[in-house]
Amino acid sequence: MTQIRTDNLGEAKAFVLHRPHPSMQPLLRQLHVIGLDVHEAWPELPAEALMADFVFYDADMAHEEQFLWKPGASPMPLVALIGSEAPGRLRWAMTMGAHAQLLKPVSDKGIYAALLVARSNFDRANKAAAHITDLETRLSARQTIVQAVMIFVLRGKSQAEAYELLRQTAMAWRMPIEEAAQRLVANHSSEKVSDDSQRIDLP
Repeated sequence: MTQIRTDNLGEAKAFVLHRPHPSMQPLLRQLHVIGLDVHEAWPELPAEALMADFVFYDADMAHEEQFLWKPGASPMPLVALIGSEAPGRLRWAMTMGAHAQLLKPVSDKGIYAALLVARSNFDRANKAAAHITDLETRLSARQTIVQAVMIFVLRGKSQAEAYELLRQTAMAWRMPIEEAAQRLVANHSSEKVSDDSQRIDLP
């Protein structure tokens, strides 16, 4: 179960990417009341926004070039400010990676909740991405081990003998079996390329 961080948001830095408009005053005022360090930005985010804790953005008028990162790869939680429910704009807002939303015209209600929801969804997304990366790394390592074992099998060893030889090689090299397998596969590939080149050069 994901734990939602509800600790004090005071001193967090927030950027609001929205054209200057009186309708933004309730949002700016409430963010100040909550204790955030608020910065307005338009038509694009400054480089310092990369260090922000939150970014609010206009889902109706903003476009991809105004951001400092690729869609879906924000380094902080994003809150979409949505006025239009046109499918294309909503799809774009989701593509940018909105972790929470506020409907325009924005009042002073629901802003604290949006901050918590955005941070929770951001944390959850990062945790899921890290888990997927870990699984991919493990799968790649296992595939490399299989390839290393097959190198010894092709040299006349049984699968059991090949795995034991790989394990002993890793111990001799004083490295994890995954790293030893990777080195063996790389060396084998280099030798194969060298042999192929020699055959090509033969008259």
